[in-house]
Amino acid sequence: MYVLEESNISFEDFEKLNIINKLRQIIGSWWNIQLNFTDEKGILKGVPQGKFFNAKNPVCKLITESDKTFPDCVDIATKTTIESEEAEAYLLSTCHAGFSTMSLPLKLGKKYLGCIFADGFLIEETVDEQKDRLRTYLRKSFAQNATHLEEYIANLPVLSLKEVGYLKELLEVVLDEILNLRKTISDNTESFHALSNNLKNQWTYENIVGKSLAMQSVFKLLNKISDSEATILITGENGTGKEGIAKSIHVNSKRSNANFIVQNCGAINDNLLETELFGHVKGAFTNAIKDKKGLFELADKGTLFLDEIGDTSPSMQVKLLRVLQEGSFISVGGSEQKKVDVRILAATNRNLEQMVKEGSFREDLYYRLNVINVKLPSLRERKDDIPILIARFLSDYAKQNNIKMKKISSSCIYKMEKYEWPGNVRELQNEVERLCVLSGDEQDIQDDLLSDRIYGIQGKEEIFKTINTNGSLKDAVENLEKTMILSYLENENWNKSRAAKKLGISRASLIMKCEKYNFKRVNKEN
Repeated sequence: MYVLEESNISFEDFEKLNIINKLRQIIGSWWNIQLNFTDEKGILKGVPQGKFFNAKNPVCKLITESDKTFPDCVDIATKTTIESEEAEAYLLSTCHAGFSTMSLPLKLGKKYLGCIFADGFLIEETVDEQKDRLRTYLRKSFAQNATHLEEYIANLPVLSLKEVGYLKELLEVVLDEILNLRKTISDNTESFHALSNNLKNQWTYENIVGKSLAMQSVFKLLNKISDSEATILITGENGTGKEGIAKSIHVNSKRSNANFIVQNCGAINDNLLETELFGHVKGAFTNAIKDKKGLFELADKGTLFLDEIGDTSPSMQVKLLRVLQEGSFISVGGSEQKKVDVRILAATNRNLEQMVKEGSFREDLYYRLNVINVKLPSLRERKDDIPILIARFLSDYAKQNNIKMKKISSSCIYKMEKYEWPGNVRELQNEVERLCVLSGDEQDIQDDLLSDRIYGIQGKEEIFKTINTNGSLKDAVENLEKTMILSYLENENWNKSRAAKKLGISRASLIMKCEKYNFKRVNKEN
């Protein structure tokens, strides 16, 4: 018995397999035997009336071409199918006319889906009995062809039991191929669903990092709009994660199984943007050698995310407004109106309201886009999230590079929390990746690997506040030197090598300066 993983089945797919067609030809060439499928109800697959595969068997051809006798073939296929369901390996049976049939059951799990069977042959050990039965059936059904009956019967295929065994082995090869096909389809389907589920899991609202009050407010809004079809405008500084939020909105919407397409409106000029969004027809311009679908058409039934919408020109804004209002557009160089069903998500780091007042952004387009506004906070407004984001990026780096997740020192996290992060989450992600690379084989990441802008900014601000501007320049310089040396020594836990490196002097020079200013650590030195 051959068992397949539970899945949908298509006999049409099997019949397209080259090896099955080849085996059909071999079986037909060797023995004039027909190879067929039935479904679970016994309906013949690939054998319409009068289209018997092997025309070399004149008796079966005669029977299947007749309106009177073809129903008998259908009935025996049903009977064979029912009996095949109970067979453990294969079933050797006899049809209504007297021919032998061999069938192997096809099952998906515990579900019976039909059988593959060969018919139209006689068995050597019972050939006389079968020929007598055939004569009786054919004389009754085709009296007008009685003069040719003996000639027909004399040329029928007769198989020995050994050849029946060979036939069975060939049918097993067919079932093996069906099994392999179904396994391939099943594996591909599982891979597709796994990728799809991973994408959905990755971009669920719960997986977006943010315990801060600012991000919790964003999550509450996202939960409210997940089933909405409304156009959404996502605003926030560069690097705050606007595209990630757009993906989350899409995968949590009713359109999640359709395309999510992204276009950065500020990355290309107007002419290129127009053909990217709306497509073009052949001959619309130089090098337009064939028709091209635009992103609106490709995103039909799905979501189109227009990033940096504030960078579009007034003429492009007019074209976008038309699509939003009417759901239709005309390809570049074309004349045909195309209708699409696309949900628009847009994003910008610019103040569109101010741009409307200045006349650089259309007011009507602004209100079309800004049905719902999702404002993403900057990283300096959600510093509680920095440690969580760092942990996420460390984990991502470890998975991508198949290594153990690195650890980051508390002093390193402290300095990163104090930094203002003008590049927001993207800048933080890049810094964590940089730390992972620079730390090499070291498992623990120390703050001396931080970029200078992050490592030194807090200390320098405090240092310059302590300078006495009322004294002489010499005194001020000396005071600055002492303050900087003490600050860096404290930051490096009095590790003179690391402090000297940050100060840009040799360790020997630092030791001399410590002696000059009588700097001593209260606790034992490293």
